[in-house]
Amino acid sequence: MIRKVEFADTDMAGIMHFAHFYRWMEVCEHEFLRSVGLSVHMKTEEGQIGWPRVNTSCHFKRPLRFEDEVEIRLRVREMRDRSIVYAFEFWKEENGERFRAAAGETVAACVRFDPATHAMSPVAIPEAFREKIQALPGEQPSEGGG
Repeated sequence: MIRKVEFADTDMAGIMHFAHFYRWMEVCEHEFLRSVGLSVHMKTEEGQIGWPRVNTSCHFKRPLRFEDEVEIRLRVREMRDRSIVYAFEFWKEENGERFRAAAGETVAACVRFDPATHAMSPVAIPEAFREKIQALPGEQPSEGGG
């Protein structure tokens, strides 16, 4: 996914505010799921399924600034019984050099929503979801570039 840093994404120092990295990770995840015919909010035979975050982190190496063009890469690092771990990398080019500006991770739990109370309860990842994700070729994020 390619994004451009907007002026509204920046803070008083002129760099992208850390919270926007998390927003971009989520947007990248949604685009990834849509690309394989899935969603973070799906109806299955067992009911309504969702993917709340249970852990997320991001390590910042270099600042992103207004109008920087950024490539965000997603990799499914691990698929557990009831959760999935996504790894993200933020790449940009500056002065002819390509480098990793940040790297993040998100753990999303698979839950079912009770239709009456809207309470969430953890459930196994549906097989249809698992099959579409496991069928994808594995891509390892590059360790170079910053």
